[in-house]
Amino acid sequence: MRFVDQARIKVSSGHGGAGAVSYRREKFVPRGGPDGGDGGRGGDAVVEADAGLVTLYDFTHRRNFRAQAGQPGAGNQRSGRAGQELVVRVPCGTLIYDEDDGQLLADLVKPGQRLVAARGGRGGKGNKHFATAHNQTPRFAQPGEPGQERRLRLELKLLADVALVGLPNAGKSTLISRLSAARPKVAAYPFTTLTPNLGVVAPAERPPFVVADVPGLIEGASRGVGLGHQFLRHVERTRLLVFLLDAAERPGEALAVLQRELAAFNPKLAARERFIALNKMDLLRGQEPDLDRPGQGERIFRISALTGLGLEDLVLALSERLEDLAAPEVEP
Repeated sequence: MRFVDQARIKVSSGHGGAGAVSYRREKFVPRGGPDGGDGGRGGDAVVEADAGLVTLYDFTHRRNFRAQAGQPGAGNQRSGRAGQELVVRVPCGTLIYDEDDGQLLADLVKPGQRLVAARGGRGGKGNKHFATAHNQTPRFAQPGEPGQERRLRLELKLLADVALVGLPNAGKSTLISRLSAARPKVAAYPFTTLTPNLGVVAPAERPPFVVADVPGLIEGASRGVGLGHQFLRHVERTRLLVFLLDAAERPGEALAVLQRELAAFNPKLAARERFIALNKMDLLRGQEPDLDRPGQGERIFRISALTGLGLEDLVLALSERLEDLAAPEVEP
């Protein structure tokens, strides 16, 4: 299934059913009064977060959604059946915007969170409600109210505890495949990863955590250069960043590029806590990588995703640090 993190859809609630015009027809009751029932309410159009989804791919095939209309009323004071609500399921972490005015309507981050995007139309009242002393047999009833229509823009920001950020070919896909059951494409050329990958890391005797592999960034990614800029939004949700650097290919320059691009995209990311993982240490054969001393709060890990060198220490450090880090605040 192709990863899609933006979509546009239109949702429509159901129309309300019309009220009925009817009169009693009973034996020994020659002048029965009005007994028209009310129309049923139209169904709401609801957007709900579903933990089983990780992409907005389904909305590339279907973009119009309509809830069921309410049924009309009937005689003998029988009300029409209410229309069934429409539930549009989206992945957790989906932001919902009004396409027309750009207003943020909801940020669905927890399973089961819902947004009523369009309310169903109210059913019309039957003629039994309009009988008066001067008009004992009203010949009219209310029509049902029309439903609402709304155009929505969906934007997915993946929910993960840790984000692997690095230049193309730094070894992010190889690392996430070693740490979890995720099996992204791994190849010896840049831009192998075209979409984010999620993996669950389960350390021994510690709570599991989710790692996201973000496509490689290059100079100018925050301005739209390369592929990584399309997925920088997914980094905003993570609690901890891991800068994965190729220890054999000028890691100091790569670190400076990553810091600049994240800060340019979102200044808050510049202050996000991070670990530095020097990958491909097996290629240096005992030599020290060209990297300045880390900044305050940054920890350096020397690893090899290919051979497994240092991975246990990295996972343990991530697990311990995540226990004390709160999740970033989401928009209300």
